[in-house]
Amino acid sequence: MPRQAPWSLPLLRAPLDRWQERGALLRDGILALTLTLLAFVPPLSHIGAQIGDLPERPANALGVGLVLAQILPLAVRRRRPAACLAVIAGAFAVHQALGFATTFASVGLYLALYSAGAHQIRFRHGLVAVASAGYAVLAIALDRLGSPQSIPDYLAFSLALAAAWLVGSTVRTRRAEEAKRRRLAAEAATAAERARIARELHDVVTHHVTAMVVQADAAQFLLTSAPERAGEGLTAVSDTGRRALTELRYLLGVLEATGESASADPVSTGRAPALGRVGDLVEQARRSGQPVEFSEQGERRPQGVDVELAAYRVVQEALTNAMKYAAGKPTRILLRHGDERIEIEVTTDGPAAAPVTRKPDPAGGRGLAGLRARVRMLDGELRAGSRPGGGFEVRATIPSKPPSGVTP
Repeated sequence: MPRQAPWSLPLLRAPLDRWQERGALLRDGILALTLTLLAFVPPLSHIGAQIGDLPERPANALGVGLVLAQILPLAVRRRRPAACLAVIAGAFAVHQALGFATTFASVGLYLALYSAGAHQIRFRHGLVAVASAGYAVLAIALDRLGSPQSIPDYLAFSLALAAAWLVGSTVRTRRAEEAKRRRLAAEAATAAERARIARELHDVVTHHVTAMVVQADAAQFLLTSAPERAGEGLTAVSDTGRRALTELRYLLGVLEATGESASADPVSTGRAPALGRVGDLVEQARRSGQPVEFSEQGERRPQGVDVELAAYRVVQEALTNAMKYAAGKPTRILLRHGDERIEIEVTTDGPAAAPVTRKPDPAGGRGLAGLRARVRMLDGELRAGSRPGGGFEVRATIPSKPPSGVTP
């Protein structure tokens, strides 16, 4: 059973989420406490926003309460942004209407507007409408109480308040776009992984099932013509089935692997398809009645997993097509190992028409079309088509790519 990262376990995810939430509350609480202390420091206590300019009233307990009400709600500015804004805006309005002296605590109004723009999720337009109406009522009330401010003054102050909201709204928009980008990237990665799985399953199942069908047909023919050789055909079917199961187990192991097991070199498992196992494909095709000649040129060098697997699949798909469309016809396989690339040539005598190359569907590649896409992802090239003298051929060129940690 694959191991999960500790933070991915359901039992630990909830406490982690609660800790992150508490972390935000703690930071906001510290911010509110710090601003509260600054509001009572003499050099800063009389610096802040002022819109009423009414005759100053001496400080009293009510004034201190209104100062605290303009700052302390910031402790929940992310968790309850609308409530935070309502309390702070109401305290600011009463503080201005009663004519208390300018206070540093009024900075809380700007922070509350920013927080509402950045963190409020529901009823955003309604909150803007209520806040705008509340400000209009405050402006009228201040004018009735004898404020010397004019309409342009109130409009200028409202623009400053709107700017705080817009900054928060911009931050929210950018966060949403980043979350959407990550979601789309995750969906694209999921689609690519599904396509890769589809290609692997196609390559494994199609090749081995084709070989088993050919071998079973041959065994059925031998039951009447040469009963003493029928056992060889049935043994070939059994061996092919075991090879298919081995590759499927490897594929399932890769899909289930996480962490270090996923990053391990699958060639080292001994079950992964690789260039060194092309001989097994050749032997399997021969036992299915397909005459195959296999030769290699150059010195075989260690290659990356993707290169090894792609080269193996090229030979596998070519042999599958040979057994399906030109059963019993001679097939020749040539591998050239160069310093910079691997060249693969598979030629088959037989009918002039080459196997039909279908376009891959949205779920992933199929056959030669999917194989061509796989090779192209490695900056290689694959060509398949009919030969001038009959039959068909598959040619692939794949750039060499040493495995990680190996110096070329």
